[in-house]
Amino acid sequence: MKIYAMTDVGRKREVNQDYVYVTDKPIGPFPNLLAVADGMGGHKAGDFASKYTVGVLKEELERTPLNKPEEILRNVVSIANDKLIEAASADIKLEGMGTTLVAATVVGNTLYFANVGDSRLYLINEKIRQISKDHSLVEEMVQSGKLHKEDMRTHPNKNIITRALGTNSDVKADCFEIEVDEGDVLLLCSDGLSNMLEDEKIERIIRSNREDMSEAGRQLVQEANEAGGKDNISVVLIQV
Repeated sequence: MKIYAMTDVGRKREVNQDYVYVTDKPIGPFPNLLAVADGMGGHKAGDFASKYTVGVLKEELERTPLNKPEEILRNVVSIANDKLIEAASADIKLEGMGTTLVAATVVGNTLYFANVGDSRLYLINEKIRQISKDHSLVEEMVQSGKLHKEDMRTHPNKNIITRALGTNSDVKADCFEIEVDEGDVLLLCSDGLSNMLEDEKIERIIRSNREDMSEAGRQLVQEANEAGGKDNISVVLIQV
């Protein structure tokens, strides 16, 4: 696999509360791991939440007794949620913190992933397709027919999420598996990218740089900043 990861503070924020992690080396039962977390909370709480969550994810993968990828993801995300709540209760400066998470592993020709919140996973082959489902107010409006999908990106309530790690003990991750083929490109990103660029523009940038994932990633971040850079921007690109 070709992998590239980048995170950028953007043009409006003073602190980067996003955290990205990639490895193409085995971690526990997984042959690789890819993750993007977008933290929220007061000063320092958001960046602590995102980094801490991914750290717990890695630790739990190293010692999980389970062997089914989807079951493993569901379990380690649940543990990360519990530990995040515990950390917040122990430090008043971290009270109210939370984070989104999209985490994935490619095993052979199968992609397994989990997501909580509105950080996304896209698959790019014949076309671009959002594989993850946003846990957000505007996504619920789309599902109920109150909003057109193409209007999600510019809706004034686009940043209101309905599910995040650290917010309550009942939070569950959505876990999926899909088949991938050689040459397919996977994109994990925070909403600092998806709220700034339309899916079609993201696809064009990736297609024009299919031989260089690092250049594709740099261009995505640059274009998101040029479009306003209103939030932290995180990008993980994987060519299978």
